[in-house]
Amino acid sequence: MTSKVISIVLGGGQGTRLFPLTATRSKPAVPIAGKYRLVDIPISNCLHSGISRIFVLTQFNSASLNKHIKNTYHFSSFSDAFVDILAAEQTPSSVAWFQGTADAVRQSLHHLSVHEFEYVLILSGDQLYQMDFDDMINAHIAQNAEISIASIPVHANDVPGFGILKTDDENNITAFVEKPKKDFESWASEVSDEMQAAGRVYLASMGIYIFNRKTLYDLLQGNDRTDFGKEIIPQSIKDHKVVSFQYEGYWTDIGTIPSFFDANLGLTDDIPEFNLFGNRPIYTRARMLPPSKVSGTHLQKAIVSEGCIVNASSITRSVVGIRTRIGFDTVIENCYIMGSDNYQTLEQIEQCKANNTPVMGIGDRCHIKNAIIDKNCYIGNDVIINCGETLENGDYGCYTVQDGIVVVKKRAVIPNGTVI
Repeated sequence: MTSKVISIVLGGGQGTRLFPLTATRSKPAVPIAGKYRLVDIPISNCLHSGISRIFVLTQFNSASLNKHIKNTYHFSSFSDAFVDILAAEQTPSSVAWFQGTADAVRQSLHHLSVHEFEYVLILSGDQLYQMDFDDMINAHIAQNAEISIASIPVHANDVPGFGILKTDDENNITAFVEKPKKDFESWASEVSDEMQAAGRVYLASMGIYIFNRKTLYDLLQGNDRTDFGKEIIPQSIKDHKVVSFQYEGYWTDIGTIPSFFDANLGLTDDIPEFNLFGNRPIYTRARMLPPSKVSGTHLQKAIVSEGCIVNASSITRSVVGIRTRIGFDTVIENCYIMGSDNYQTLEQIEQCKANNTPVMGIGDRCHIKNAIIDKNCYIGNDVIINCGETLENGDYGCYTVQDGIVVVKKRAVIPNGTVI
């Protein structure tokens, strides 16, 4: 049945909540887990579910995302599979950029129309989860649904951040409210005993939708509604069969710096909620990198990607991205280091040392804690980051601080002896 499905991955807006990681790249292109990009998550879920016709919609800072898609997803010439970027474009019928999730899909319908399909699977580009969409599609068909919404039980504390739905005994959605702030106690739904015991009794939309082709076209054409969660879904419940597909596995929206940080560090747990080591691998760009070389370093709950040269004293509960270089006697705690796009040559390294300027990577005798180090950073020797009191939120030039997390910006240079 997945042969009748086309998938659309929504790249999102400017990604201001993920700044500065989105200063020069779109949200789907943000590196995760040391070697992947966020967009690899929904695409991999699609491919494992047998869905191989995928559009990625984006409009902000799309160059690195385009490059990643081009270099990663190649299919046989005898296959109809593809992963294509659809960037916002001016056309005779539309001269404006995407105004919201629904408007983005509306402006892209003419690209879909050249393909044969019966169902459209709409996904978000900034979520971490592993899900078999085949189960959701089969449930959608079995219930004769026009729209299906993947939902996950959440705690009352999480309700204000989600679209909350109410269902009847047959999983039909009878009501939907976008991010209620108060008086939502009556919105509790029937959930499993396990979820009930955990206090997760409110069904939140995961931003994963299945639309019948005709339903999608009818809802989007001839009107100016711009958003699925705020307009299309609530206004469709009365006149269409809208059902909930309840999911109870691991899922998290990583659209903010704290959630992004927690999701990455959570991968270092003994048994992480998001499993990188299962039989459903995350597909990403194949790189011809050497194995990582670690000398005299105590590693505790650490993930070290390929191509690294590590001489640190210790690395604890941290993710170390590709091509990372870490100097002698350095201590890394609770950090996500994204790594580098290239290596410096020995001549370049010697020149940096002669000029007393930092080498790409992290220098000697550093102590870095509670930090995200973006790609291609130059952090000098004897640098201390966030080892004292929680720092005040703000943008400080080459780094930002949010909720006690220091984010060193891409290509930043932190001189020797700096204390943050």
